[in-house]
Amino acid sequence: MGDETAPVEALIRTETGRAGLAAVLDDPSGAVIGLDFDGTLSPIVPDPASARIHPEAPAALLRLGELVRAVVIVTGRPPLQALALGEAPGGPALADVPGLVVLGHYGLERWEGGDVTAPPPPPGLGRVRAELPSITRAFDGVLIEDKGRAVAVHTRRASDPEGALLALGEPVAKLAAASGLIVEPGRLVLELRPPGMDKGQALRAFLAERSARSVMFFGDDLGDIAAFDAVATSGLPGVRVCSGSAEVTRLVEHADAVVDGPEGVVRLLRSLAAAISPAGA
Repeated sequence: MGDETAPVEALIRTETGRAGLAAVLDDPSGAVIGLDFDGTLSPIVPDPASARIHPEAPAALLRLGELVRAVVIVTGRPPLQALALGEAPGGPALADVPGLVVLGHYGLERWEGGDVTAPPPPPGLGRVRAELPSITRAFDGVLIEDKGRAVAVHTRRASDPEGALLALGEPVAKLAAASGLIVEPGRLVLELRPPGMDKGQALRAFLAERSARSVMFFGDDLGDIAAFDAVATSGLPGVRVCSGSAEVTRLVEHADAVVDGPEGVVRLLRSLAAAISPAGA
């Protein structure tokens, strides 16, 4: 594996993580690399519509995709939206990654090879769209994002983001329950979405589908804890990587490695690819 594995190994702080990394490096053709999008591949921004992938992430993933069994993006965004935001100026796009699969809406939608498959949208979304504006109206700067199969309330641009998030928690939860939806909390966001699927279930099913022999998952937010738990309970050697931030600290407790946001994720992806195939570094 050569000296280029040292930067990767130095980031791993647990024994299980070191065993997982060794499995990925020794048998990359059996490895699945899973990643969240916002906060992991893309920096968090006040307006989610203006988010863009880290400009060097597609190239790093393209190289890695040529070496491992599969690269899968597991995100709360619709797959086509994540792919559109995954286009880096002057370089490859996320859609160019070999064999890429995007599991959007926490796994309810799937993009693969240009095709999207998904169940019908939940009927309760109509009520949410009608009633949510009256709930959020009193909070200046709060943004409602319609994601097609979910609706998110962002408080990042409010004068008191944390206070608005706290105040909106109960009425948003009541509306979700009355509409047959659940609330997914995140970094200054409350997302009303369909029950019955989360990132852990989506990742677990994908690992079984691909007969994975090891797994590495990158995430940054509370919704990624389920994916981290799926890595831990999969029975496979695995590594859980936290894209660290000052906003969410709970994920650190579940992680085998912590890196400095999307910039750190890209550096780790490059180091991992170089460690797997040092001759091509």
